Order: sequence, then C-alpha cells, then structure tokens
Amino acid sequence: MSVLVDPAMWPRHGRLWGHLVSDSSLAELHAFAASAGIPERGFDRDHYDVPDEMHARLVALGAEPVSAGELIRRLRASGLRVPARDRG
Repeated sequence: MSVLVDPAMWPRHGRLWGHLVSDSSLAELHAFAASAGIPERGFDRDHYDVPDEMHARLVALGAEPVSAGELIRRLRASGLRVPARDRG
C-alpha cells in the first residue's frame, strides 16, 4: 500500500501540477490528502492534482516519488484507474 506522487509537469493556472494517487484504495488516498491539507476540490475521480510547490512536503509526509509512467502503471494495476472514456 502506497501513496504515490509524480513530478509536476502539467501547466495550468500559471503553475505546474502533478498527481497524487494510491495504489491500494481511495480511502487511503483521501486520508493522506486530508492529512496533507489538500482540498477536496483537488480530487479528480482517481487522483488529486497537486501543485509543484507541494511535492517535497508530500514526499516528507510519506508519499513515494515516482515517474509519471510508473504512477499510471501502478494506478492501472490497482484497478482504481478511471479510464478516459469514463471521464466525460
């Protein structure tokens, strides 16, 4: 069971964003996000969007830093990934 964070590389709203996911459960993900002070509005079906300036803090709190490719592989393997066709 791990909470994973990838490097921020997606530009939006004048900053770069990464993703925070769990490879075991959404309950674990929501609990971690709440403890890190990430607002619920940052949740997008299977991940939280997190700004670049939070990355080091999330790692210090226990998130495992991984590449974007590794994050998506582990999210898919967990069965928690919401496919693009279901995102609407």
